[in-house]
Order: sequence, then structure tokens, then C-alpha cells
Amino acid sequence: MTESGQASGNVRVVREFCAYLQVEKGMRPATCEAYQRDLEQLAEHVEGRNGLLVGTTQADVSGFMEGLRTNGVDSRSIARKLSALRGFFRWLLLDKRITHDPTVNVESPASWKVLPKSLAESEVAEMLERTGTAARAADADGLALRDHAILELLYAGGLRVGEICSLREEDLHVDQARVQVRGKGDKERIVPLGVRAIAALERYISIGRPGLVKARPFPRTLFLSVRGKPLTRQWVWEMVRAVSGPGQKASPHKLRHSCATHMVEHGADLRSVQTLLGHADIATTQVYTHVALGHLKQVHRMHHPRGKMRQGANHGA
Repeated sequence: MTESGQASGNVRVVREFCAYLQVEKGMRPATCEAYQRDLEQLAEHVEGRNGLLVGTTQADVSGFMEGLRTNGVDSRSIARKLSALRGFFRWLLLDKRITHDPTVNVESPASWKVLPKSLAESEVAEMLERTGTAARAADADGLALRDHAILELLYAGGLRVGEICSLREEDLHVDQARVQVRGKGDKERIVPLGVRAIAALERYISIGRPGLVKARPFPRTLFLSVRGKPLTRQWVWEMVRAVSGPGQKASPHKLRHSCATHMVEHGADLRSVQTLLGHADIATTQVYTHVALGHLKQVHRMHHPRGKMRQGANHGA
């Protein structure tokens, strides 16, 4: 097969796979585009040896990953790309276009389970107190009320930034203290909310949001910009960073991790945290047992009679 024929064949199979992801699996366009970019990179690699994606070998996959590492791509990004390739070749196998999955015996980078970074409870409390003080002021405007409500929701429910941006008015049920969230793959879940998050959301809806509505028909999006438009993910990231304390470098994702970490530290079971966060696999949630291990060790040292030597202890026979 000619070089152009190989390229067109690879383009076609990648396009078919992305259509499958969007139609059959319900993945968002942004996720499908990420998969497409990863597969296009692999296609370039196999085309270098005059090959097709359907003829990819385990050596091709290993060589592709090694090339990424050599070019300075971090291990976590390589692991994510390998996950995309696994999905692609499983699809080819189910569709009987190949007889063997070349990713089966390829190991993920060791840092696949990189521990998520979270904030201390005191740091989150200080951040929420800063925005809460501004939101409770007599002259608080819609933006102050909105920003505080978003932060309370990020921490209370562990929502992803994309889930925050896509929330609609009807998704919030303040009378039942819960919010209906559409997560990855358009999977819906119910997230319970605490009294402080509900209070912040009620104040934003009743006082702040009406002043941000600029057009008719009225927008359904819950959180609006100063121009009355839906917020972007980047804007939410910048807002969270702006209200961080000195040296914190907080982010929406850190608040999500903080929510899960603090719940585990206070005794929440992993299944409940998995449901709250919308993880498809409990293995994704299990990382928080490692995060909370430091807290557990500290408690052990403080309270176990043999956790540490006590000052002035009698070691005599």
C-alpha cells in the first residue's frame, strides 16, 4: 500500500472510532478530540515503518511511548495516551478488525497513580471565609455572591470545573439540598450539599443571579458572567486562583481533591466517595486512601501509646 493510502486508511479508522465514542459511548466532543490527537500521533509513528493502525504491534506501542518519554512528555500524560490507545484497540478487537490487542502487556508508567494534591482544611476554610465575607456584605454584588457560591459548591460536592460550567437552574434543588450533575460521558449523578453551600447558592439565586441576566429568553445556565453568558472553564480556574491564599495556587481540581481527601480523613467509606465524585472505577477513588495515610500516621503517633516516646517516660526495668 502506498504512503498516501496508509494515511487515508488510518484517518478513516480514527474517524470511525471517534464517531463511536460520541454516538455509542456518549463522550463529549472535547474528549473525542483528545482521543483523536493521541491516535493521530500513533498513526504518524506506525506510518514511519509503512504500517497501518490495524497492524500495530506491541513493539509499536512500546516504541511510541518511549518516543514520548524521550521528547520530554511527562509520565502522567503518557499514561493518559495509553488509556486512549487501549480503548481504541479494544474497539477494533470487538469489531473483529484485529485478532490481538497490542496494548495488553504494555505497562502504564509508574506515576499513573500520582497522588492528587489537595489543600489543608484550614486553607480551604480561609479561602471560603474571604469570599464569604465579601458575599455577606450589605453591598455585595452578583459577582461576589456568584464566586462564593461556586467555591462552596466545588468543595461541598467535589464537582469538576466542566460540571460547574454546565449546571442549569433546574439542576439545583435547594429544598432537597442536592444538585443533579452531568459528568463524563453525560452520566448523571445526584450530589448532596451541606447547609453552607445551600445558603450561598440560595443567596446567589435570589439576589445575585437576577442582576447578571442580560438577555431574553432567560438563560438556563446557573452561573453567569458579567455579560450574562455561561462561564468558561478557564474563567473558573482563574477565579479560584485569584482568591487563593499566598503560595496556595488553588484550583477547581484541588478543591475537588480536597473534598474527597477530607471526607476520607473523617471516616467516609470509599464507595460513598466514589459515588459523590462520579468515578466509574473504584480504583480511581482508592488513591485517596494513600492521601489520607499521612493523616492516619499523624493520629497514630499522637494517640497510640507506642506511637512515639513520651517526654520523661521511665525506661527503667
